[in-house]
Amino acid sequence: MSKMTKQTTGEAESLEQWAILVLPWLPPSALAAAASTCRSLRCVAAAVNSRRVADAARGLEIYPIPFHNPTSDPTPYSYFLYSRFPFSSPPPFFQSWGGNLSRPATNPFSLANFISSVTTVSFFSGCDCVNCSIDRGCPCSGFDDGGGIGVGSLRECGVHCSCGLECVNRTTQRGIGVRIKIVRDLKKGWGLHADQVLNRGEFICEYAGEFVTTEEARRRLQTYDELASTNKLSPALLVVREHLPSGKACLRVNIDATKIGNVARFINHSCDGGNLMVVLVRISGSFLPRLCFFAALDISEGEELTFSYGDTHLRPNGLPCFCGKEACVGVLPSEET
Repeated sequence: MSKMTKQTTGEAESLEQWAILVLPWLPPSALAAAASTCRSLRCVAAAVNSRRVADAARGLEIYPIPFHNPTSDPTPYSYFLYSRFPFSSPPPFFQSWGGNLSRPATNPFSLANFISSVTTVSFFSGCDCVNCSIDRGCPCSGFDDGGGIGVGSLRECGVHCSCGLECVNRTTQRGIGVRIKIVRDLKKGWGLHADQVLNRGEFICEYAGEFVTTEEARRRLQTYDELASTNKLSPALLVVREHLPSGKACLRVNIDATKIGNVARFINHSCDGGNLMVVLVRISGSFLPRLCFFAALDISEGEELTFSYGDTHLRPNGLPCFCGKEACVGVLPSEET
């Protein structure tokens, strides 16, 4: 009898060790199915879920970015694959989330990969400054407030520049350096909130996701609309149009963070313009811009971070807006892409 008990205990320990390695790789549905099979897997799955709630960024950002759900909705977190930077061709991969790791998870999407995938041949691809202080006139630096159209543009040093990552002209390249959290609202769903006081002009995060063609964006949007209408999906496909001073569109960028992206995918719309400023950041030597968010004003701890998705309302089946502002028009900005 004691021999049988010892054998059973050994099998349980082996199963638990296996589960600790495997379960963090599973999406929520598969994780729940595994948890329903036995007590050992249920305990490991609970630990995985707890660690997922504690950090949506999987240890890839400077600070953990937790989920908070004060509502009656039982959803503990939103599942997606995490990338700190945008990318143009995602390699097939899986990503562990919720494991008991002593080091951050591996991220195949790096800033260097982004730059190499969108680099264009140019007569100027980097500076040779010793100190790229803006006061010294680094050729890579500069800011345009957007001419009153709500989207500014910023130039930063790139991989071919002589300076390193600590250069003052690489503010957006070091990842998210402020404390933020993801909070659940019964009407709006998940939203991004400040978890500290944020000062006007401070870099918050960028919108990381997959660069897709306009044709692919239209195809995906049709699929996303069908799923969103039945509450099976929360799409995060953002279309950015960069304008000339004349107002005519000169560049369209489609960034899809629905399946792979960072926490910027949770930033909700506000009809009054929100408290974030949208800035297109160009890295020296690259063609496609990165979409980054800066604090448009001083933001209090706990305040939701929002921006305007636009002011076009052309699609008859637009989703309802719950921003709650006096200027709210009741429908989220939308158009046929």
